[in-house]
Formats: sequence, C-alpha cells, structure tokens
Amino acid sequence: METILLGAVLCALIFLIVMLYQLQKALGDREELQQQQAREDADRLRDSLDQKVTLSMSVVSDRLAMVNRSLGSMQSLAQGVGDLKKVLTNVKNRGIWGEMQLGNLLGDMLAPEQYGTNVAIRPRSQERVEFAIRLPGRTGDAPVWLPIDAKFPLEDYQRLVQAREDGDKDGETLALKQLEIRLKSEAKDIRDKYIAPPYSTDFGLLYLPLEGLFAEAVSRPGLMNELQRKYRVTLVGPTTLAAVVNSLQMGFRTLVVQKQTSQVWRLVAQINTDLGAFETAVERAEKKLAEAQSAMESVGDRTRILKKHLDRAEKFTKALDNTNDND
Repeated sequence: METILLGAVLCALIFLIVMLYQLQKALGDREELQQQQAREDADRLRDSLDQKVTLSMSVVSDRLAMVNRSLGSMQSLAQGVGDLKKVLTNVKNRGIWGEMQLGNLLGDMLAPEQYGTNVAIRPRSQERVEFAIRLPGRTGDAPVWLPIDAKFPLEDYQRLVQAREDGDKDGETLALKQLEIRLKSEAKDIRDKYIAPPYSTDFGLLYLPLEGLFAEAVSRPGLMNELQRKYRVTLVGPTTLAAVVNSLQMGFRTLVVQKQTSQVWRLVAQINTDLGAFETAVERAEKKLAEAQSAMESVGDRTRILKKHLDRAEKFTKALDNTNDND
C-alpha cells in the first residue's frame, strides 16, 4: 500500500515537474517574443525619431541659413545706410546727390533737347544753373530758359525732426524758423543769379529732393506766397516737379499752336493779297484779249475786203482775156 502511495506521489511529482518545465519553456518563448517585439518597436521608434530629428535639424539648419543671410543683408543695409549718412553729411556730396536725383527725373520726363545742364542764362556771365528747361522764344530761334536749382538743407530738417521726436516745442519752432530763413536765402540766390528775362522766364524753381522736407516747407504759413511774390521762386518736390513740368509742356504746346495759327493767318493774308493782284492781272489780260479779239476781227474784215478786191480784179482779168481772144 505504501509502495502504491509512494508511486502515485512520484508520478504526481514527475507530472508536476513536466508541467513546470513546459510552463517555464512557454514563459521563456513568450518573453523572447515580447523582447523581439520590443526590439522591433524600439527600432521603428529609433528610425522614426532619427528621421524626425534629421528633418528637424534640416529645418533648423535652413532657418539658421536664412537668419545668417538676413543678418548679412542687414549688415549690408547698415553699411549702406552708414555710407549714405557719410555722403549726406558732406555738403558737397549732398548737393551732388540732389543734382543727380533732379537730373534723373528730368531725363525720365523730357527729351534731351528739351532741357540743358550747367546753362549760362545771362550773356557773358560766369553763373551757371544746374538745370534749365528749354522754352520756345517769342522771336527767332533763341530759347527762353526756366532755371531749376536743387537745394538740400539737411541739417535744418534733421534738427526739426529731432526736436519733434524729443517733444521739444521750442526747438521745433526754432528749427522751422531756421528752415524758413534758409529757403528764403536759397530763393534769393536763384533770383539774383539765374532769373534774367528775356533770356529766362520771370520765375525759377527750387527743387527739394525729400518729400518730407518739401511738405514741411509747404506747410509753413505764407512761405510759398512770399517766395513767389518776393523772390519769384516756386518750391517743387520729386512728385510736384512732374506736375509742374507737365503743365508747362501743355502751355508750351498751346504757345506753339498759337504761333502756328498766327503764321497760318499771315499766310492767308498774303494769299489774299496775292489773289487780289492775280485778279487785277486777269482783268488786264481780259482787256488785252478783248483788244486782241477786236483787232483780229478788224483783220478779218480787212481780209474779206481784200479778198473781194482780189475777186473783182480776177474777174476783170478774165474779162480782158476773153476780149483779147475775140479780137
């Protein structure tokens, strides 16, 4: 009995050992499968992460390159602004810059033969205006010049802008006053040097190369009227210059049309005079023709009379011949 019981226990232990082995093997296979899946997931995650990191680094690199280019452009711009500031700081260079801008505008709006550069308006004068628009003269081929001088009072304008930025009302008033004095001085210089009718128009143009500067000058109460009335000078900016030139061109076309119309009327009057002389000559010719016709009629009458005489003479001759034959 004990032997049977011992065998049964031994069989149970062996079965238990077999089951535990199978369970352990199944757990090991399952763990290995899970580890393999985990490795595959890790590989996929690493690849995806590498791709995203690579893409992100590429995007970051592109953005850094763009930032670098932008910084280079800003540095170039800053250098250009610095160079422009140096140019505008020098009075002579600033004047050349204003002349170049004015020359480019006139070159875009007018043909080369419609304006001149460095024009000596007054005869035997050493003063030369930077630019002058050529207008048709009243008589002959000599043109009438419209002088245009470019001025750039940058210091006065900068003081005005700085005073406004600082909120300095007194400084702003003083800067406006100084700007007004400067413009009057420049207008007086243009009047004294370049306005000389009949060689020029009775007014000139003062060109301001900045729209802001021109706006400040125009906004001054009574300044434009005083410059036109006292100095015969009109302020123009980059925009208003085109309008002034276009209006002048329309006026010039009207003058040309009027001049051509007067020439046509003079020609018509001359034709009318010549037509009267021609009519008188025709009347004289008609009289002469009438006299000639009358003379021709008299000649015809004389010819007929002579023919009758000749006929009678011929009859007498025949009659004489017949008489002689009978004898």
